[in-house]
Amino acid sequence: MVHFSYGSTNLQHMYALEDQLRHAISDARVGEYDGHEIAEDGSDGFFYMYGPDAEVLYRVIGPILEESSFMRGATVTLWFGPRGWRTQKRIIELP
Repeated sequence: MVHFSYGSTNLQHMYALEDQLRHAISDARVGEYDGHEIAEDGSDGFFYMYGPDAEVLYRVIGPILEESSFMRGATVTLWFGPRGWRTQKRIIELP
């Protein structure tokens, strides 16, 4: 799961990044891209991705996220199992 600040109601850059993520995940066969949520005012949003190994999935998407200017300061949460309060996770803040 990626939580990011966006700051615009023009979503073309978000959709372009979403397409890159979807294709990279599919091409690498590391999971699936499951969609996004974006605030009505465009202030922030989430990307949702799932796969059998969160670390492997992040190795594929991490470089793509880091190339996007609006991903600066984004938070990536790697869940190691079904999402829940007791599920092990690792949180990464993008530079």
